[in-house]
Amino acid sequence: MFADRAAAACIGFACPDLNEPDFRTLTVTRMIEHVERTISALPVGPVALVGSSLGAFVALHAAAQRSADQSPDRPIDRLIFLAPALDLVPSLELEFGPDRMRTWEDTDSFSVFHYGDNMARDLGWTFMTDARRYDAYAVTLRTPTLVYQGRRDEVVAPASVERWAATRPWVTLRLVDDGHQLLDHVDQMWADVRRFLEVDG
Repeated sequence: MFADRAAAACIGFACPDLNEPDFRTLTVTRMIEHVERTISALPVGPVALVGSSLGAFVALHAAAQRSADQSPDRPIDRLIFLAPALDLVPSLELEFGPDRMRTWEDTDSFSVFHYGDNMARDLGWTFMTDARRYDAYAVTLRTPTLVYQGRRDEVVAPASVERWAATRPWVTLRLVDDGHQLLDHVDQMWADVRRFLEVDG
């Protein structure tokens, strides 16, 4: 949807496959590096990062890293998060519980539902050890940010997103009556995104 509507509005769009080269060995660090390579290949100019769920967590940290590296040619000047998994590690630990977490660590394999593929896929324990290096609540990057979050989200706790946004006046939070995939608010989201990016189309 974003690709089609961005094209119609003459907005440049790139959507890297952050699963590559193998979902089982996925880490947050590897995804951030993938985002950085994608940004570096874009034309010079401001960039808006869009991320959904885990992708929003990655986008936030990729933007923070790029800001810290002071990359002037392609600055991140907007962030758009959809159902952002900002409380990533604590929420996984709470959902799985200590026994399942130990099993994941001991077997180096855990079956998780992959929303992009609409199926369960195995993920190695390295994902958790790496993810613990990143804390979305510690990032104070003052980049204008638009967040869409469903009140009926069964994956990301709306309260965690509200808590994150509450201390960041540069964040605009839209709480809507929807689930994790926000499928009932596609048109509303795009209209909001278009205004947020200050473009027509």
